[in-house]
Amino acid sequence: LGAFLGVSVLVICTPGQDTALTIRSTMLGGRRGGIFTALGVSTGQSIWALAASAGVVAILLASEPVFLALRLAGAAYLVFLGVQSLWAALRPHDERRVIAGLTGSRHLEATKAYRQGVISNLGNPKMAAFFPSLLPQFVPAGDPTFLPLLLLGLLFCSLTFVWLSAYAVVVARAGDLLRRSR
Repeated sequence: LGAFLGVSVLVICTPGQDTALTIRSTMLGGRRGGIFTALGVSTGQSIWALAASAGVVAILLASEPVFLALRLAGAAYLVFLGVQSLWAALRPHDERRVIAGLTGSRHLEATKAYRQGVISNLGNPKMAAFFPSLLPQFVPAGDPTFLPLLLLGLLFCSLTFVWLSAYAVVVARAGDLLRRSR
């Protein structure tokens, strides 16, 4: 368990797609938007953990066309989010709202932030390879059953949620500090 926690913390603390999305959601929707994105990412990871524990991911990885489709869908979603962010940044804003730091998309709804976290994580092909390659290494020899794999996966998801939520709180505080009139 100690080795699993060490590897998990190292992987979780390394910034990546989920961290970038959490920062984006926090900047658009405040602390609440970031935390709901973190919850969505953790939900996506829970689905991957369940699928890996049940052996479904092994089937996905064995089917090259399906895995390629997953990779393309994940990339397309990231491009969509990027274009959406650029569009929001380039369109004219009400000057009073810009001065107050409240551009049109500042109040990102919690459900939208959650949905983006889930879709982003499920569309990340690295997650499909990550859980079935990481989890079995930490299950006691001779016990490759469903439950230990699932419990380790859910522990990883919980750690991810705590880390990304902390990130959201720090980013929201930094944003509040930077928006001060001084």
